[in-house]
Amino acid sequence: MPQARISVPKTAAKGQLIEIKTLIQHPMETGFRRDLDGKVIPVHIIDRFVCTYNGEEVFRAEFHPSVAANPYLSFHTVATESGRLELTWHDDDGSVYTESAEIEVV
Repeated sequence: MPQARISVPKTAAKGQLIEIKTLIQHPMETGFRRDLDGKVIPVHIIDRFVCTYNGEEVFRAEFHPSVAANPYLSFHTVATESGRLELTWHDDDGSVYTESAEIEVV
């Protein structure tokens, strides 16, 4: 299972713009490389990323084979209330990877 790292502020003021950073370890194979035997390595990518804040979607991204290995994302949202940010990566092989973080709005 790929490892994901996320950075979310532990606390924020209500209405404050917060930055969320994330990186997931994944090969992001393009389908253009060949192995040592000359066979094409099949496409294997994270094709979708979604972030929800207390169940409401606040950010979405679609990835394509041109994205580098270990994709990194940085995006912003507004801190509206204390709760959970859930980050989900969808692999083209059907796997789903999820990480979450709590934020306290004061």
